[in-house]
Amino acid sequence: MSRPFYLLRHGQTEYNTLRRLQGRCDSPLTELGQAQARNMGEALRRRIGDAAGWRLLASPLPRAQHSARLVAEALGLPAGAIATDERVIEVGFGDWETCLRADLVAADPSLDTALDWHFRSPNGESLDAVLARIDDFLADTALPERLIVVSHGLFGRLLRGVYAGLDRAGILSGDMPQDAFFHLSGGRIERIDCAMAETTL
Repeated sequence: MSRPFYLLRHGQTEYNTLRRLQGRCDSPLTELGQAQARNMGEALRRRIGDAAGWRLLASPLPRAQHSARLVAEALGLPAGAIATDERVIEVGFGDWETCLRADLVAADPSLDTALDWHFRSPNGESLDAVLARIDDFLADTALPERLIVVSHGLFGRLLRGVYAGLDRAGILSGDMPQDAFFHLSGGRIERIDCAMAETTL
C-alpha cells in the first residue's frame, strides 16, 4: 500500500490480563482497555485535526469493534464511519483458543522461546495464510485515502513487518502495544505512544 495509514490494536481485554489466547474467540475490554482506546482516539485527533473524511476499518471481532467505536467517538466521527474487514481479523489459534499461555508452555517448554509459537497450534491458521491476507489488504487500491485500521496484536505485528519488508524472523519479533499505535507511510513505521496520565479509570 503506497498511501499512509494508522494501525491500532484494540484495548486491553479480560483475556489479555490472564495471558489467555483469544484468536477468533472474544473477551470484553477492561476499564483500562476502554481508556486505552479513548486515548488512542484523542492522540489521533491531536495529529490529524479535523477527522472529517477519515474512515475507520475494523476487525469484525467485538473487542476491535468496541475499540473502534471509542476511537471514533474521540475523533468526533459517527459510527457509520466504521467499516468491517475480515482481512484484518486476528490470527486463528485453532485448538489453543482460550488456553493459558502458561499451560501451553508447561506442556511444551520449547514454545517459550520459539518465535513462531503462535503458529504451532493444531487446526490453527498458518503463517502463510496470514501473510497472504496481509498482502491482499496492502495491495487493495480501493481502500480509502484517509484510513485508520483497528486490528489485533499478533496480526498488527505481522502486518507492520510485511509493510517494512522484514524477513520472517523480523516479522515475528515486533511488539504488540495497547498503549501506542503506528503510522505507516512510505515503507516506514512511526510509533506513537499514548499518555494515560489524564485518564480516570
